[in-house]
Amino acid sequence: MLNQSLKDRVIKHLLPRVQTPGQYIGGELGTIVKDHRSVRGTLCLAFPDTYSIGMSHHGLQVLYAVMNRRDDWACERVFCPMVDMEQLLREHQLPLYSLETFTPLAEFDVLGFTLQYELCYTNVLTMLDLAGIPLSAEERALEHPLVIAGGPGAVNPEPTARFFDLFVIGDGEESLPQVCEQWVELKRLGGDRETMLREMAVRLSYVYAPRFYRPQYDADGRPTAVQPTRSDVPETIEPAVVADLDATPLPCSPVVPYVECVQDRIAVEIMRGCPGRCRFCQSTTIKRPLRFRQVETIVRAAVESYRNTGYNEVSLLSLSTSDYPQFDQLLRRLHETFRSLGVNISVPSLRVNEQWRTAADLLSTYRRSGLTLAPEAARDDMRRQIGKRISNDDLYAGCRRAFENGFSRVKLYFMCGLPGERTVDLDGIIEMSETISRLGKQVSGRPATVVANVSNFVPKPQTPYQFNAMQHREYFRQAHEYLHRRKRLRSVQLKCHDVESSLLEGMLCRGGRRTGKAIELAWRRGARFDAWNEKLRPDLWWQALVESGINVEQTIHRPYPIDARFPWDHITIRQGRAYLEREQVESATQLACP
Repeated sequence: MLNQSLKDRVIKHLLPRVQTPGQYIGGELGTIVKDHRSVRGTLCLAFPDTYSIGMSHHGLQVLYAVMNRRDDWACERVFCPMVDMEQLLREHQLPLYSLETFTPLAEFDVLGFTLQYELCYTNVLTMLDLAGIPLSAEERALEHPLVIAGGPGAVNPEPTARFFDLFVIGDGEESLPQVCEQWVELKRLGGDRETMLREMAVRLSYVYAPRFYRPQYDADGRPTAVQPTRSDVPETIEPAVVADLDATPLPCSPVVPYVECVQDRIAVEIMRGCPGRCRFCQSTTIKRPLRFRQVETIVRAAVESYRNTGYNEVSLLSLSTSDYPQFDQLLRRLHETFRSLGVNISVPSLRVNEQWRTAADLLSTYRRSGLTLAPEAARDDMRRQIGKRISNDDLYAGCRRAFENGFSRVKLYFMCGLPGERTVDLDGIIEMSETISRLGKQVSGRPATVVANVSNFVPKPQTPYQFNAMQHREYFRQAHEYLHRRKRLRSVQLKCHDVESSLLEGMLCRGGRRTGKAIELAWRRGARFDAWNEKLRPDLWWQALVESGINVEQTIHRPYPIDARFPWDHITIRQGRAYLEREQVESATQLACP
């Protein structure tokens, strides 16, 4: 059911005047278009960033395939328009629309956002506003879509609670269809919006409806626990879990973008969860339990995806791919299958362990472009303290083997500002990077190119380090300057993450419900695409936070006692709060007794 009139107006009046018009037209290979009059319900998946980033997100392709396998549901896509397109939509008074049928977002039954990164929150407001949907969930009427959100940002839903009707916590493959079904069934039975949302909050254990919970604050105004206002809604929300990952179909006919994207390749998720216990890592805690797909399932999906897309690269996705229990067998099977086709196998997420020492022999079919490793810290003692169980010996041995097999480039990911960080830990970042570069020269006669990416530690919710404070901007700036002064080799590139972005990320991931006022205020004053350094306006944000009555120092720069209550405590994780406390206590003990 194509809205031809809207499409014609967009093509005629807007697309000739915007950058990369191909991101706004739809019709890509793999797109699924259904007549809305023939289905039970309609869902639009909304990614609050640009098309090139959103189309690189595997989760979006998964949910798109899951919902469109159902004959009775139509699932479409929308991405945040860039500033030039936003301005033109407003100028011509045209609504934001789905790519498949040019249907205005306000006409869908359900509008589902994925919250992958906190600095995209203002883009959510742009999309809602362009759709003509009230920003505040409390102001929506029955005729408006159900506006939901999932993803990592949902593990602390309070900063964006005012904008969403429901949050769906955990895995989406089974929970999203159930939420959609419940909504259209309740609409069919009749009733007001408030009653329908209450019914969903009561029936679905993984659904959080903010309107039925009241935020709490301590004497200093710091956000603490959230309490239900009704006796029939749960005090805590449990994440949805796909128990049998291998039985969950992979998207083997993914949508192939018209324009160049961040990731132009076949993506196959081989396992979910991580066996590691990194105390800083949110994904480690929220993605449990650990689940695997079988080798034949993975190979079959990769082959089918290749036939349906023509991509010449297959990327194996997981939090720690080399921990897949049949890693060697999987790589050999993929190489046997794809070698003659000229298809490369990439492994973007490798843990440095004993298996890694020999894995370099199997990591690439034809292109020896580079390796990506995340040691996080450069010294063994610091890694023990943060829960990263790897050693420098294993890392160097694996890099040497990779260089012997033709690799010439290594990308490393580190963090600075970790609890207990010392000058020697900063020194180690440069020493490790330069040592690896020299290893390349020993093997091939030319220094290996090493790109050392240094991010700034943010104490994320639902991690053992949620109790820790974040360093101030002065510390991060001095640390970055120190690292640049220490670097000697031209073959080593040092990239430090923007300090203001990290501080704002800390505010948005750790804030309470009052943070939503600051988000809206910053957006109304022009905040757009804050995840892009060239677009971020820090002063605007810090002023919005002050005017919203939020104390930045209290929120991110002061540690919490072990018995502290957080505004995200009502969202549970599989290991439970006790696990986070034990890990934090053990880390503090290790820090006190190195």
